[in-house]
Amino acid sequence: MTHAAEAPARIVIVGGGHVGMNAARSLRATLRSDEATVTVIDPRSYMTYQPFLAEAAAGSVEPRHVVVPLREALPGCEVLSGEVIGARPDERKVSVEVADGHTRHIGYDVLVLAPGSWSKTLPIPGLAEHAVGFKTLGEAIYLRNHVLSRLDAAASTLDPRLREKLLTFVFVGGGYAGVEALAELADMAGAAADYYETIYRSDMRWVLVEAADRIMPEVSEGLGQYTLDLLRDEGFETHLNTTLESIADGYVKLSDGTGFDADTVVWTAGVAPHPMLANTGLPLDDKGRVRCGPDLRVEGQDVVFAAGDCAAVPDLSRAPTRTCPPSAQHASRQAKRLAKNVVSLLRGGRLGRYKHAYAGSVASLGLYQGVAEIYGVKLKGVPAWALHRAYHLATMPTAHRKVRISFDWLLSLPFRRQIVALGELHQPRREFGRASAGSRKD
Repeated sequence: MTHAAEAPARIVIVGGGHVGMNAARSLRATLRSDEATVTVIDPRSYMTYQPFLAEAAAGSVEPRHVVVPLREALPGCEVLSGEVIGARPDERKVSVEVADGHTRHIGYDVLVLAPGSWSKTLPIPGLAEHAVGFKTLGEAIYLRNHVLSRLDAAASTLDPRLREKLLTFVFVGGGYAGVEALAELADMAGAAADYYETIYRSDMRWVLVEAADRIMPEVSEGLGQYTLDLLRDEGFETHLNTTLESIADGYVKLSDGTGFDADTVVWTAGVAPHPMLANTGLPLDDKGRVRCGPDLRVEGQDVVFAAGDCAAVPDLSRAPTRTCPPSAQHASRQAKRLAKNVVSLLRGGRLGRYKHAYAGSVASLGLYQGVAEIYGVKLKGVPAWALHRAYHLATMPTAHRKVRISFDWLLSLPFRRQIVALGELHQPRREFGRASAGSRKD
């Protein structure tokens, strides 16, 4: 595909996450302005680096430092704030719902689909009313404030049953996200308990629920078992081969017959492709992901590409019949190959195939605890924790964010975490409303 110089190709990227932002940066750095324009469409004006969400929730990293403003990171690109609600590949247009509620139809010459994924939920009684996910910065900040506010409430109540409920924290899903969030938040809450005269670390009940027979499937079975043993030694309650049946009225019922009251339920039991993919007319697999070829082009499409959590990409490092798992490692590498292939398409070159052998995984389990498996080498404890930080600092976009996160960590060495619940962040108008109501009475 070649494009006339007087009419630059229009590249539209749906999603400003890991894939979308990195692909846009590579395209803008490679293509001349007379070759192509690059438009990135996302409801948020920033990219969230999700591997640092647990540390942001626990206070090890300032929340603002784990997000990258798209307009700052993508000079020369157009960033459009809006929700893509569908696509018309036959007309080469995407439909975007913008802030004023209107729908715009944006034309393209090359389309890149990278809307990411949503939390995969189930029709469990009480789930929508009482649980919170752990995929966005807003959810991470909310959980930090919520957990600390439960300690404040527990310290002030005289009702022993309510106190027990307030100090019970349930995490559903034993993958990386669930285990890291559980460990980091428990570490933070334990440190906060030192400031209370009536609350001790042993008063808190931390529960992990996993439907499979093991946790952390991203690492080897041995490291998964090590992590499970570590959690149990630290006093965490774990339920394997168990599902959540109900949390109606704040009462948790598990499939193994366990039942108890809990005021905090965190849902990290998997992800699902973005639902807008169903409105594109593109071929989807049984999981709702867009079916792609090894060159990251959508099956049956010449100018539509996809990558990341929303794409079913053949895993050539294992078998063509298998697809790449949804991980940041694959997403970042697919973004690079995708950008190169788009450039080759516009310049009439050959498109390369995506092939990457899984290098391994790293995970943090609270301060100075972690597990890692890199090219078959297994690490535990402090070395794994340090490797987790080093790896993700290296892959964090922009030097600006790398420096700020490094200083966050350095400041945590001589000083303790700042532990304070800012619940008013979630209801900023409450006090003003009360004051207004009071003035009307006067």
